[in-house]
Amino acid sequence: MAWRFKASKYKNAAPIVPKPETYVRDVCVGSYQTYGNNITASAKFMAFNWDHAGSSLAVLPIDDSGRKNKLMPLLYAHTDTVTDMDFSPFHDGLLATGSQDCLVKIWHIPEAGLQESLTNPECTFSHKQKRVETVGFHPTAEFLLYSTSYTVLTLWDLLSEQEIYTNQDHSDVIQSVSWKRDGTLLATSSKDKQVRIIDPRSSEACVKTASSHQSIKDSRIVWLGENDKILTTGFDAQRFRQIIIRDLRKFTEPEKSLELDCSTGILIPLYDADTGMLFLAGKGDSTIGYMEVSDKEPYLTEGIRHSGEQTKGACLVPKRALNVMQGEVNRLLQLTSSSVIPITYQVPRKTYRDFHADLYPDTPGYTTELTATEWMGGKDIPLQKISLDPTKRPNGDNPIIVHRGSLEKLKEEYKNKPPPPQADSKSPEQQPRLGPKPFTPLKLNESDSFDKMFSVPLAPVCHSNGIHDSLSEETTTPVENCTPKKEEDPAPIKKEEQEETPNIEADQAPKTPSTAERRKLFETAAKETDAGENVAESNEGGFERNAVQRTSIAERRKMYESRSHSVQEGMMDKPDGSPSPLRRKDSLKSSKNEDISKGRGSSVVSKAGGDAQSSKKDVPTAPAPKRTSTVFGRVSKFRHLKGTPAHKSQHIENIRNISRQIPGECDGFSANPKRVAVPLSGPGGKIAIFEVKRTGRLPDGVTPALVNGSNVMDFTWDPFDDSHLAVACDDGAVKLWKIPEEGLAEPTNQPDGQFDAHGDKIYFLKFHPTAKDVLATGSYDMFIKIWDLSNLQMMMTLEGHTDQIFSFAWSPCGNLCATVSKDGRIRVYEPRKVQKEPILEGKGPVGSRGARIVWALDGDFLVVTGFDKVSERQISVFKADDLGEPLHTFGLDVSPAILIPFYDDDSSTLFVTGKGDSTIYAFEITEEHPYICALSHHRCNTLHQGLSFLPKNVCDVTNVEFAKALRLTNNSIEPLSFTVPRIKTELFQDDLFPPTKVTWAPVMDSTEWSCGKTVIPERISLRPEGMELLSDTQNTTSERTINKSASQPYISSSQPFGRLGWTADMASQSKAKQEEIQKVISSRVEVNMKLEQEDMEGVDEKEWDE
Repeated sequence: MAWRFKASKYKNAAPIVPKPETYVRDVCVGSYQTYGNNITASAKFMAFNWDHAGSSLAVLPIDDSGRKNKLMPLLYAHTDTVTDMDFSPFHDGLLATGSQDCLVKIWHIPEAGLQESLTNPECTFSHKQKRVETVGFHPTAEFLLYSTSYTVLTLWDLLSEQEIYTNQDHSDVIQSVSWKRDGTLLATSSKDKQVRIIDPRSSEACVKTASSHQSIKDSRIVWLGENDKILTTGFDAQRFRQIIIRDLRKFTEPEKSLELDCSTGILIPLYDADTGMLFLAGKGDSTIGYMEVSDKEPYLTEGIRHSGEQTKGACLVPKRALNVMQGEVNRLLQLTSSSVIPITYQVPRKTYRDFHADLYPDTPGYTTELTATEWMGGKDIPLQKISLDPTKRPNGDNPIIVHRGSLEKLKEEYKNKPPPPQADSKSPEQQPRLGPKPFTPLKLNESDSFDKMFSVPLAPVCHSNGIHDSLSEETTTPVENCTPKKEEDPAPIKKEEQEETPNIEADQAPKTPSTAERRKLFETAAKETDAGENVAESNEGGFERNAVQRTSIAERRKMYESRSHSVQEGMMDKPDGSPSPLRRKDSLKSSKNEDISKGRGSSVVSKAGGDAQSSKKDVPTAPAPKRTSTVFGRVSKFRHLKGTPAHKSQHIENIRNISRQIPGECDGFSANPKRVAVPLSGPGGKIAIFEVKRTGRLPDGVTPALVNGSNVMDFTWDPFDDSHLAVACDDGAVKLWKIPEEGLAEPTNQPDGQFDAHGDKIYFLKFHPTAKDVLATGSYDMFIKIWDLSNLQMMMTLEGHTDQIFSFAWSPCGNLCATVSKDGRIRVYEPRKVQKEPILEGKGPVGSRGARIVWALDGDFLVVTGFDKVSERQISVFKADDLGEPLHTFGLDVSPAILIPFYDDDSSTLFVTGKGDSTIYAFEITEEHPYICALSHHRCNTLHQGLSFLPKNVCDVTNVEFAKALRLTNNSIEPLSFTVPRIKTELFQDDLFPPTKVTWAPVMDSTEWSCGKTVIPERISLRPEGMELLSDTQNTTSERTINKSASQPYISSSQPFGRLGWTADMASQSKAKQEEIQKVISSRVEVNMKLEQEDMEGVDEKEWDE
């Protein structure tokens, strides 16, 4: 009986929970009725259900932490709840998902993680009519996947994308599946209260069967490593939670049965076969149990429990990702309703300076030579075991990451894989040579990768360390991938430069190049373009975009990247060195078919009548307000915009009976600088009118309203008359209301004018942006009519729609108009032409739930909001003269509310939000890739029913307010201010406020417009009188480096440029700028310069002797 008192190394393993700052917080997790764990992890990523529907997954790095934005990229996996998911044990980026939509999908997660939302799987399998319950990978064979649907167990071959095995022996739903560690057998638990051992390669597939837990509730099963034992969790007949251990030799009789408690959540068993540690995470429980599993009595020994938040799901992190130098023997990821908590189980030791080999037995590796076809043919190859000792691992104590590319790449590698080497018949015990095959040069016209040159299969009997040469090729970066790729290659690489590339010896595996080697490569590549750069810098017209001497954007980007990589290490060594500039990923994306020089506003405009060889002093004053990207990355002055609601004293409160039955084509709220119009519920089609200046709580009683007599379909204010309101009704009539100057005092049903516009319901009303008394209406009859309100006569009709018109928008100049309709088409019209049909037509949003359209960038682009096939809200940008394909589509989220766009032409900022949303999303529309750039979004405290932006002339530019809106909530109206943080607010920020277009005054009347007249609206400056320009203060500092002699050419500096174009004068200017900022901050913040020692008393000299 001495074995009973044998001390376990893991009995004192204690759960250690990190600080909340290291959690993954603010995640959106619902309650899902599935048989899965709702979360899974590889050595590089974690994936878990997202949102209340659970059809999407969040995929994050395994060591990620902090708050998560609801707009972060997601894996839009299925159209219904994802029931189960699993990462491949041989590829940390290959994820399998199963869903209630009856589909199984395989996903490839990029090595850098999700930079954008992922919607296209690598391959898809269908279970026809029944939902998928479980899904997972085989433990020893690559490309072998299992899934269960109702009573059917299916094995899939990912290489051929075919079903290779089906079992239908179960009489009820399969609830859980677990493979034996060697991959020869699998065990299942079912709703028919039976557990089964299945051998898919045997003629008698169901090897053993036994009665299990006597409740039809959920059950789970796990194979206890390589032993012939299984463990199940479930409920007994009295609904107590139960754990049962069975031995295959006496399968019908439980070897151990343990009843726990009567909680309703199923216990998720997470078993580590290396240490015998079993974790029991109950769904809905706030505690996670820990037990040690042994081969003899008492079989289950309870350890230290963890108490924390309520569990929604749980999983174990692979052993390759553990921090073994801190005694971490296991790590559990706990999924809660709002966070993912990493729980570390640590064995206490006196010191963690050395590797404790007794805690970490060798664990199965991550390479295999066994494929699905070979396994089904009866072949078994055990996995090589690896050591977790950092001294025996290529990356030390860093996690061992295995990322091998997409499934297509894996298929290609498998096809090109050489046959395994045959052992010599004279020495059968001789093991095959491990390590790369001798290097044999290929044809000169071929460019094969290292995978083809050094691919060597694993030796199945070798137990060196499991870190095989063939895997090191997959997990390391080839040297050739480190060289910067050129978009334009003016000259071939010299032979001497090719020889400088580090060679790989024939008896060595390819390795990751060192920092010195990478620096040498990048500096070599930069030498080719230094001559061209010097010519461009020395030429006076070099900064003109159309100059002949100017290098291309691709070359400038290449030069910058070459320099920044080689200088970065040196800059980090200097305490006062400035770090290299950060680059957004979007700035590195380029298209060879994209002609950047043709973009509007992308060229620097010289002064009128000036010489092409203008000096560089004129460049900062050239107007380029829409330039939002450079060759070095995205630059947006509005990136950190801030939305601020006004004080409660400026709100209009106690608004009652706000209507929520307004059609989706209507914004539901309209405002101008003086008044707001709010639809009210009830009969009569009432619209309440409130004066903006009369803030505070509205008195109880009757609300002054316009009574239209029939249901309101749409309403809008005249942009040139703050007292003129147009209302469209469901009887096809348009009513024109004139609000008294002092405001509406009582309800009225007498409009100022009225006419029958259509014979059916009206979709929308839109006033012309430049001409007075011009109104466009669209109806269920699928016609658009344009009216002259001065005489209430129709001027023209637009045709060509085949289905409901969702939205209509005038171009900024008023010459064109655009529509988006339910038939999924975008149409552009030129109303004043004789032609009634559209002049352009293209494909729009595919969803039929609604869409909106708005012009952007002075009418050169169209922005369309809508839905895709899976009801995801999307924003698309089109070129106004080419509607064939969208330039870019941005997926936002899944919500039933239509995104209503509001575009500010001066800042090129697009605000979008939906009725019932609480977030106002902000984007910058650009003329270059990526066309849609996310800015800081504003989240409101309450839901809003409508939003309306005011003209630019009401913005308070002294507070750097570039946009102002009024927001309608359930019972109030609150002003909302959008500002940009700036330090020198006492100056007029002329870089943020270019001359604005006058949209509040007409430039012609309806007669002039109908006759074909075109007048460009006037632009005025928003600069208050006496306010100094910000650019004037900046120019004074730059004049110190400009040679003012007209007879001499411009000389930027007498000192040579550094690797990044940095000179001593620039350093002094930067230092002066820092001192100026410090002075400004110190003038506003109290700084106590008194030392703490000054308040301390001294020590008597006698005390020193004591």
